Amino acid sequence: MPTVKHTGLEKWMAQRADTTLPGCILVAGDAFLVQESFELLKSFLLKKDPAGCNLDVLDGRSTPMGDIIEQVTTFSFFPGKKIIAVKQCPVFSTKAGPGEILYSENDFFRLADLVEKGIPEENFLVMTASSLDRRRKICKILDTSGLIIDCTVAQGARKADLDDQRSVLQNIARKVLNHSGKTMDQAAFSTLADLTGFNPGLFAKNLEKLVVYSGNRSAVLQTDVQAIIQRDKKDPIFSLTNALMEKNAGQALFYLSSLFADGFHPLQILKSFENMVRRLVLVKAFADDFFAAHPEIRSDRMNFNTFKQKIMPAVIAHDDAVKKQTKEHQAILSGELSSAGKKQEKKIAVPPDLLLAPNPQSPYPVFQNFDKSARFSLNELCCALIALGDLDFALKSSSMEAKVGIENFVMIFCKKGGWHHAAQNQNNCNHF
Repeated sequence: MPTVKHTGLEKWMAQRADTTLPGCILVAGDAFLVQESFELLKSFLLKKDPAGCNLDVLDGRSTPMGDIIEQVTTFSFFPGKKIIAVKQCPVFSTKAGPGEILYSENDFFRLADLVEKGIPEENFLVMTASSLDRRRKICKILDTSGLIIDCTVAQGARKADLDDQRSVLQNIARKVLNHSGKTMDQAAFSTLADLTGFNPGLFAKNLEKLVVYSGNRSAVLQTDVQAIIQRDKKDPIFSLTNALMEKNAGQALFYLSSLFADGFHPLQILKSFENMVRRLVLVKAFADDFFAAHPEIRSDRMNFNTFKQKIMPAVIAHDDAVKKQTKEHQAILSGELSSAGKKQEKKIAVPPDLLLAPNPQSPYPVFQNFDKSARFSLNELCCALIALGDLDFALKSSSMEAKVGIENFVMIFCKKGGWHHAAQNQNNCNHF
C-alpha cells in the first residue's frame, strides 16, 4: 500500500472502509503531526467502539519485540477490532537512552515476518516513531504489506522547505480557528510563525492561547500576538550569516544574541563566520576577474536570468577546472599518479568549499552569493578573514569576553568600508 502524507490522511481515509487498512501501520515524523495522525487513525478504526476498550498502548522504548508480537497475535476478549499502539517505537533508533531498548536484527526479522505473513484479522499494530528512514528494510516491507503515514517535514532553508513548513503551520491554524469559529489575518499569522518558528506543537498551543485571549472578538489580531506571545523561535545560524552578508548590523546582533541564548559555543559561531567569509572571498575573486574580462555585463544590473545565462556556465567551467586540478594534486600526494601521469582508478572527493557552485543544478543560491559579495571589496573580505583569525587566537589564549569580541567583529564587518575604514581611523576604533 502506498505511503500517505499526513496532509492528505483525512481525505485518504474518507475514501476507504476500515476493512481495507492493513494490519501493520507506521506513523513517523514530527511528534505533533504524528499524534494528530494517530488520533485520526484511532477514530477511524474505533468509530464503532468510541469508548476505546479495544485499544492497548505500549511504550516502545521499554517493550521488547516479543511482547509486542504476543499482544498483536492474541485475540481480544471483547468483540470488534483490537489495536496495539506502540508509542515511540525504536524502529530507526541507533542509540538507546537510560532504561530504553534497541531492536536487534532478529527483532526486525520477526517483525518483518509478522507483517509479511499477516496479522490476525481485526487486529492492528500501529507504531509511532520520531523519524523515517526509508533505507531500512522494514520500510520496504511496509510499502508492500503495510502502511506508512509520513509526518516528516523538510527542515532545510531552501524556499521549497520553508514553503512546506509554512503550509503545515497554515493547516494547523485552519483547524484551530475553524474549531473556535475565529479568523486570523496574514499579518497576525506571520508574526506568530516568526515568534514560534517551525514548532507545530508550540504553534498550536500559542494559537489556542490567542483564541482565549481574543475573547468575544471574531478575529485574532496581530496586536494580540504581540501582547501575549513570547519569542520561542530557535534561530538557525544561517540567519546570522545572512544578516552579515547583507551588512544589517542590527539584525545580525539580534540573531547573535539569540544564538548565545540558545547555548551556541562562540567558536562554533566563529567557524560559521570563517566559512561565510571564505566563500565570499572565493566568489568575489572570481567575480572581479569575470567582470573585468566581460565589461559588457554590468554587475550592478545583474538579474537572475542574466546570471543563469551568461555567468553560470563560466562558474561551472571554473569548478570543473578546480575539480580536475584538485584530483590531480591529491592523486600525486597519495602516490596514485605515476611520474608518467598514469592515474589509478579511484574516486577522489573534492571539498565543496573549493567550489563556487557545489550543486550546479541549483543556480539561485550561487546567484545570491554573487549578489551579496557585491557589497564588499576583496580587500575588506581579506581583512575580515585576518580579523577572524586574530579573534580566534584571542578567545583561546586570553580572558577576552567572547560575546563582546564577536559583537565588535559584527559591527566592523557591517560598517561601510569595514576594516579598510577602521585602518584609517585606528584611534577611534577597537581592534582585535
